[in-house]
Amino acid sequence: MSWLGLGDVYFANPWVLWLLLLIPVLGVLEYFRSKKRETAFLLSTANILNEEERPRTLRERLESVPVYIRLLALAAIFVALARPQSTTSGENVFSEGIDIALVLDVSGSMLAQDFSPNRLEAAKSITDEFIAARKTDRIGLVIFSREAFTQCPLTVDYSVLRTLLTQVKSGMIEDGTAIGNAIANGVNRLKDSDSKTKIMVLLTDGVNNSGEIDPLMAADIAMQFGIRIYTIGVGTYGEAPYPVQTPFGTRYQMVPVEIDENILTEIANRTEGKYFRATGNNQLADIYKEIDKMEKTKIMVTSFQNRKELFLPWVAAALILLLLENLLSKTYLRKLP
Repeated sequence: MSWLGLGDVYFANPWVLWLLLLIPVLGVLEYFRSKKRETAFLLSTANILNEEERPRTLRERLESVPVYIRLLALAAIFVALARPQSTTSGENVFSEGIDIALVLDVSGSMLAQDFSPNRLEAAKSITDEFIAARKTDRIGLVIFSREAFTQCPLTVDYSVLRTLLTQVKSGMIEDGTAIGNAIANGVNRLKDSDSKTKIMVLLTDGVNNSGEIDPLMAADIAMQFGIRIYTIGVGTYGEAPYPVQTPFGTRYQMVPVEIDENILTEIANRTEGKYFRATGNNQLADIYKEIDKMEKTKIMVTSFQNRKELFLPWVAAALILLLLENLLSKTYLRKLP
């Protein structure tokens, strides 16, 4: 099927429009034919037939109108035969969201100030930016130290999630580092999900020293549920300043940074994730950006086009014009035999 587009209107049979060129030709022929037309009456004098001396009546001036109306009707028929159509097009967008469990260490060591203002606040700020960058994913928040609990279940209400994130602080849970329990809690949030992609982002600055569940066993459970774990170790190398309360106020003392990178690497490897080490704010922000790029939501776009036939109004116009031409020809502009 060939197409000719004029704005938002398309013609399925555009070749028929060439017939419209006949309309002005026939109109010109009718004009000259009416000029040469002679009356059938015989009168006693020829002076009355002199057009320059006798003014033409209104009926005589309009005698060719039925012919021109018939030509307009013919033009409308040609347009209808060309099958004008309007088209509407668009896109259906389907997103395949990702379910994400953010698992955040809130133990006392997260108050160390090798990050600005400290590890916990830096992690909260950069995590908030990560959440804001997502669009259709369900995200949940798990916090842990000696125990682990869900701060926010999986949700797409990012405003609520971000508000609950701001309320996270060290001391909410008894101090310690239960990495295995934290992973298990995250698995509970994700295991019943029907999403094709389920990931966990685990951020900690310590060594597993609490909890009933071994971190590697928890990683194996996550793997069985198809959950990929990205682990992030936060802390500088060597020692970091840590605030200590004394009778004379807050003092800072240097404490060794101990991160079990071997365990965190093995957790990531077993679940086909990746381990990252962040030693400062900018590096931690880059890590979240890299995870964001690796775990992009899949967007499927389906194009569609609807067509609507517009020939009926042209057919109706042609019929009305033919009826008008027939009415005038048989009444006011009727020609005498």
